[in-house]
Amino acid sequence: MTLWRQVLAALNDDTLDDAAREQMAARGAAQLAVRRTPEGQQPTPDEVMAVAFEEFALLLNAEQARAALAALAEIDHAHG
Repeated sequence: MTLWRQVLAALNDDTLDDAAREQMAARGAAQLAVRRTPEGQQPTPDEVMAVAFEEFALLLNAEQARAALAALAEIDHAHG
């Protein structure tokens, strides 16, 4: 499933609470920010917040953006 579909499915899933929906969208924004950042660099929380707003019309705070980036780093570390 594409990233867009995963995020949209989470945002429309009535079984999830608002926090879970925001967490999924934040992770999607973090993934997009990683893809858009030049190789060898890490996106900043500000970049994640900008992507979340531009792509998903979602306002994230810096803590949510940092948590999403940390979650991606954990996944990469587990698979790397």
